[in-house]
Amino acid sequence: MKPIRVGVVGVGHLGKYHAEKYALMKDVELVGVADVIHDRAQEVATQYGAQAFKDYRDLLGKVNAASIVVPTDLHFQVSLDFLQANVDLLIEKPITETLEQANQLIQTADSKDLLIQVGHLERFNPAIVALSDIIDHPLFIESDRLSSFTQRGTEVNVVLDLMIHDIDIILSLVQSKIQQIHAVGVPVVTPEVDIANARLIFENGCVANVTASRISMKSMRKIRFFQKDTYISVDYADHDITIVRKDNKGTSLPVPGMSMDRMTFDKADSLKAEIESFIASVQTRRRPLASGVDGRKALKVAIDIVKQITASSETVF
Repeated sequence: MKPIRVGVVGVGHLGKYHAEKYALMKDVELVGVADVIHDRAQEVATQYGAQAFKDYRDLLGKVNAASIVVPTDLHFQVSLDFLQANVDLLIEKPITETLEQANQLIQTADSKDLLIQVGHLERFNPAIVALSDIIDHPLFIESDRLSSFTQRGTEVNVVLDLMIHDIDIILSLVQSKIQQIHAVGVPVVTPEVDIANARLIFENGCVANVTASRISMKSMRKIRFFQKDTYISVDYADHDITIVRKDNKGTSLPVPGMSMDRMTFDKADSLKAEIESFIASVQTRRRPLASGVDGRKALKVAIDIVKQITASSETVF
């Protein structure tokens, strides 16, 4: 089997890790990396035995798969150029800025039998992977994603920066259309919304309460599911699941007749798993776990949340 020839566009904080994972994989050749800061591209290229480019278009014709790890406002044009050159793509989340852009990328990929995977990294968290055997019919979901402030990612609001991870996970597990969205949020230290809360009401009756902040004093990445006779709590960071079930046995838990189990998973490299899954899709032509269509679904909900926040802000002020 010929190696998959890969490039990485954007080798800042996250992109350099994409380059590292590709460089260490069998059946993959990291051909080159591109970055507008050429010294940065050269440093990463030298470290991993690849070529350095300042203009990403110099990679066209040299690779058959690529990671797009540039700021969100550049996702569309860079990705379109690669798709038109017949390159399968792993695009960091969110897929694009607008639904129209996402539609065009998906249509272009479909017309050329190309693959788009979107970098919804939490799909590859071992605790989330294990949920498929535990989650049945969630009735209520509560998610908190809080982080301290960094400049990275502030070209977009916190919904597109952080909350979209949880939106994607919730959509993949609930498998129902959203009926209503109620959302609030405020900018605090940037011109964009820095803290937001959204209440998603699904047609099947499930309700999800989702909070994201990038201005918190402490970090938290947790999601909790409530379904008949069962409560499931997932800690993304610690890779563990706590399950409280009704079993009518005498226990010391606050709620009589409930028992508690904890599943702990070894610390895993979710980015490595994500990239390995992408390469496997390229080799087998199977649909990626987090496809372009999945990325568009999460983007649509995120955009609808932002619209609700804007509308509620205009009402208040």
